[in-house]
Amino acid sequence: MPQDPPQLLPPIVMSFAASDPTCGAGVQADIMTLASMGCHPLSVITALTVQDTAGVEDILVIDADWVSDQARALLEDVSVAAFKLGMLGSVENIMAIAEILADYPDIPLVFDPVLASGRGDQFADEDMVDAMIELLLPQTTIITPNSLEARRLTLDEGHEDIEDGEEQGQDPTTLAECARRLIVAGSEFVLVTGTHENTEQVVNTLYGSHGVVRSDKWERLPGSYHGSGCTLASAIAANLANGLEIAEAVKDAQEYTWQALAAGFRPGMGQYLPDRFFWARESADDDTA
Repeated sequence: MPQDPPQLLPPIVMSFAASDPTCGAGVQADIMTLASMGCHPLSVITALTVQDTAGVEDILVIDADWVSDQARALLEDVSVAAFKLGMLGSVENIMAIAEILADYPDIPLVFDPVLASGRGDQFADEDMVDAMIELLLPQTTIITPNSLEARRLTLDEGHEDIEDGEEQGQDPTTLAECARRLIVAGSEFVLVTGTHENTEQVVNTLYGSHGVVRSDKWERLPGSYHGSGCTLASAIAANLANGLEIAEAVKDAQEYTWQALAAGFRPGMGQYLPDRFFWARESADDDTA
């Protein structure tokens, strides 16, 4: 059967992430976000989780050969416009994924460094953090840590290229210095999100090799949300796949994510979940008004 002409295909984005049965975060969140923003998602499962909206109870990491085989089978069949990384599960998985990404250096890579859950469940040990920095950052177009993740990624011991800021007398705890260190380690851009900072508004700042590219302020919403980081990173990947430049891709993705959170709902006893199809329900309301 002949393939569709290229102009009829939606942009295709491959997500490497864990399965979240609540569909609040993980690969399910990526799929919903990418589909909502006009892309076709491909999913590579890195781990299975037992969790509800309150937190993660257990994780079963997928064997690295299985992760590699999932991705290779798809990439031999389908051309992708962007990659998105979420929770990766193990050092072996990180190594396998880095090897795959090295074969596609011209495709944008959005890296959401999922180190812990909102409740504090740890998803990455120090060996995994080391592997992320050494193997993935040099291939990353944009990394999207929250402020806690940015500090953890850059204050770990053993990264001379990252820690050289202290020799220059720079404060290693500032988010600007964290971003600089991540760029020194290889990421082209860094978007540090400020949800965990003690500020009246949430301030998200995009850094490049020459400093701040843009800084955006958002109304701080009440409640605790599950999957906001997955949503933001996937939205950036969708925008890059659709051809937007990085600054506009980041701005538009923040707008989408804020709207999804503002329309969020609480289906269980834990956190709120973003409504990634808020626009569809808004249209339905308009039609019935």
